[in-house]
Amino acid sequence: MASLSLTHPLVITTPSPTIRIPLRPTKRTQAGFVRRFEFKASATPSDHEGKSSSKFDRRDMLIGLGGLYGVAGLVSDPFASATPVAAPDLSKCHNLRDPPPAPPLDPADVKCCAPYSNAKTIDFKPSRSPVKKLRIRPAAQWLDHDEIAKYKKAVELMKALPEDDPRSFIQQAKVHCAYCNGAYDQVGSPSEYIQVHNSWLFFPFHRWYLYFYEKILGKLIGDPNFALPFWNWDDPSGYQMPHIFVDPSSSLFDQYRNQSHLPPSIIDLDYTEQEVLSNSPPATEAEQTSTNLKVMYRAMVSGAKNPTLFFGKPYRTGIPPNPGAGTIENIPHSPVHIWVGDNRRANWEDMGNFYSAGRDPIFYSHHANVDRMWNLWKSIPGAKRVDITDPDYLNTTFVFYDENAQLVRVRVGDSLDSRKLGYVYEDVDTPWLRSKPRPVKSKIVKLLRKHGIARAADTNITPLSQFPITLDRTVTTVVPRPKRSRSKLEKEDEEEVLVIQGIDYANNVPVKFDVYINDEDDDAITGPDKSEFAGSFATVPHSAESGANNIKTELNLGISELLEDIGADDDDKVIVTLVPKSGMGKVKIDGIKIDFIS
Repeated sequence: MASLSLTHPLVITTPSPTIRIPLRPTKRTQAGFVRRFEFKASATPSDHEGKSSSKFDRRDMLIGLGGLYGVAGLVSDPFASATPVAAPDLSKCHNLRDPPPAPPLDPADVKCCAPYSNAKTIDFKPSRSPVKKLRIRPAAQWLDHDEIAKYKKAVELMKALPEDDPRSFIQQAKVHCAYCNGAYDQVGSPSEYIQVHNSWLFFPFHRWYLYFYEKILGKLIGDPNFALPFWNWDDPSGYQMPHIFVDPSSSLFDQYRNQSHLPPSIIDLDYTEQEVLSNSPPATEAEQTSTNLKVMYRAMVSGAKNPTLFFGKPYRTGIPPNPGAGTIENIPHSPVHIWVGDNRRANWEDMGNFYSAGRDPIFYSHHANVDRMWNLWKSIPGAKRVDITDPDYLNTTFVFYDENAQLVRVRVGDSLDSRKLGYVYEDVDTPWLRSKPRPVKSKIVKLLRKHGIARAADTNITPLSQFPITLDRTVTTVVPRPKRSRSKLEKEDEEEVLVIQGIDYANNVPVKFDVYINDEDDDAITGPDKSEFAGSFATVPHSAESGANNIKTELNLGISELLEDIGADDDDKVIVTLVPKSGMGKVKIDGIKIDFIS
């Protein structure tokens, strides 16, 4: 069995399950200053064993420099003349438009409005000069005894605050509930509600949310340098649920988690709740590690070569929420929520539902790692891996209570560089950078396909003319390509994108389906390890519009590199296969097309 790269793991026996705590391999460093590196995407089977033959050198890595890379706008869209989403009017907060379908244990759980008074709201003032001492958010698996004690004490004090204090733990959890479940209407367009998921607001909202959560914790323990730990689920050393969250006597503990996923279980970044009912044998550590690294490669590298694909689609005042999620939000963000959520509860509380996710302390470390991906993405070479400059994006605002219980209005544009907010992340390994899926199809099969004799001729094809379809089975169709045999320069200018249009899905259950291109082999390889795997659509249950049970959105998958890898770059059409994994029969799809995004 391949190693998980847990260097000299220390085994600690406690009343809880056995937890393997890897020893921190190197001295903690700040990941946030200019370095240079040679990025090479090729990989070998030994990459996840720490023996890669790639020339990639971590010491030259460039991480998270927001404003240092310049900026790039998004493609034009019909709402370009619209206005940015404005911070909600807290005095008009209401109960969730569509609360969870089954009653939670406490009816108050679905009342997520923040405490409100007529006190003045102040505007956040960004620092005009570099922060002299940056807070270093550490990897949770490397925390020492003193760091753990400090973090536990901070959350303990937050939980001890009066419930009506906006800084209290329950009120902090309700912030996420309100912004994510329709408690706020759009200012100037009350027929539409505010939703910070499934759009370009996903990253900046959660960055601001964690910023104030972290500042409150620091104020409570009298340490302005306190930094929130991140759950390093993108590296094998952090695959287990961090041990700091599984001690029942700790303030960081939450009883509502999937009991089969406690340590020593390792996370599945491609997780779907259907696996609970599956009779297939569980993946080995080596198989799961390979899958996780391939998921990360698709989400961060090959599938996210421009801002639209990485951040998500534009979301402005007056348009319906959920226009389309970016790569990281889709997967692994959503599968991590479902993997942690308690499958014994009606709505997968706590982590498995947006209204309750913030009640689990692990939520904040999960999203700290999501936030870290924003920094990392901008460090990967590529002219288009830059922040969005659209004024409607930059001028979108939110409101949060700060460490002094003062209501503060913030701009998305002031969150682009984490260093200007006073923090960076601990420098840890990123093995997914050298974990590109390797094509497994033989040259003979490729040749046959080019001559139109591929096995897909025998496949049950659903013509595009028969869409919309209900995804209650595996569906295969043929999609024409508007352009083929593009030059390297053309590919750098425009990314070829597979668009799954009009995804109409049930909001009250986890939904997931996988997408493959030209997957014609009848072999045992499935999932992200396969070079034909284009990506997944994955959701976390949450509310929809008033009176509605469904949400409508779309999925955009960057496929330029994939088509090269599978030898389909010269083809005038591709075979697209949709494989439902959860929410079977509760998803409808309007159509599929190929587009190009610059």
